[in-house]
Amino acid sequence: MKNNNQHKNKLQLRFVIILSCILLIAACKPKETETAAVTETEKVESQTILTDAQIKNADIQIGKIEKRQISSTIKVNGKIDVPPQNLVSISVPMGGYLKSTKLLEGMFVAKGQVLCVVEDKQYIQLQEDYLMVKAKIDYAKSEYERQKELNQTKSSSDKVYQQAQTEYNSLTVLLQSYAEKLRFAGINPSNVSANKISKSINIYSPINGYVSKINVNIGKYVNPSDILFEIVNPADIHLALTVFEKDINKLSIGQSLSAYTNINPNKKYQCKIILIGKDFTENHSTEVHCHFVNYDKALLPGMYMNAVIDLKNNTLNAIPSDAVVKFENKDYIFIDNGNKQYEMKEVTIGESENGYTEIISAEDLTDKILL
Repeated sequence: MKNNNQHKNKLQLRFVIILSCILLIAACKPKETETAAVTETEKVESQTILTDAQIKNADIQIGKIEKRQISSTIKVNGKIDVPPQNLVSISVPMGGYLKSTKLLEGMFVAKGQVLCVVEDKQYIQLQEDYLMVKAKIDYAKSEYERQKELNQTKSSSDKVYQQAQTEYNSLTVLLQSYAEKLRFAGINPSNVSANKISKSINIYSPINGYVSKINVNIGKYVNPSDILFEIVNPADIHLALTVFEKDINKLSIGQSLSAYTNINPNKKYQCKIILIGKDFTENHSTEVHCHFVNYDKALLPGMYMNAVIDLKNNTLNAIPSDAVVKFENKDYIFIDNGNKQYEMKEVTIGESENGYTEIISAEDLTDKILL
């Protein structure tokens, strides 16, 4: 710890000496009026010449930019999405008044569980029509079979036989039609009898999942086109992130990331990349799909989220972080130009890790950098 503090003190002294000399030279320089002169002055103001004593006191060491393995991140945003088969909208096939429901948003429901009870007089009428046709068909069937026997012995005309056959066939079709309407409404035809006519029907859950939306209240009349509830199966819920083309090559399937909402940014959700899009939009971005490691029922489809994607072991141009100086909200390093001349040069920095900082604008830098 003591050695580290001594090293930092030397670095601070080094940069103070150089920076002070540069600022002193800049303060003593006469102001120029012409553009060319101003440009030359700015160039001179970033340089200084140190004496042997100053160089010795600053303990100046020269090094160069090197390749380092530095982890970095990409910050992106997107929203929660689910495939069509995992998001179900619940409606009433024939409409009616909502009689009862015990659902709450976020509640888990099992496949086949009763979601609500809807009632309407049209269900009574439909069961009545079914039973009336069912009663007529028994007589029509008997009459058809009787006319068939009589026709075979020529005791009845073909016309009468055909009329009995047509009546029986028509009622058979009608009975089947009413039975399908009952099933469509959620009523089992085999449970319908003269003693079992109900004015209400049950609406059942078609999947296992969580209730994500409730759009109705008890007593409200709902039409077939109205969506009562939405249920999400979390088995395949995922996060769709928008990533720009320049960052796509940095991503891979199985890569880890952490996501968070704007409402609660401190709560992080761990995810893994499962799919990287191949088609780019006009703004040169594509979608990257991710699975949640542990699904939270508070996360609903359409909810916007931010994410930080970890980029591990990138080989980057880097120098020791202590060699970067911040001055007037800009980042600088010092260059050795020879003959005891030193220049303060502005740079653009990137990620930092383990005492090293990435230098993004490294192409035009020399190998002689003060470390």
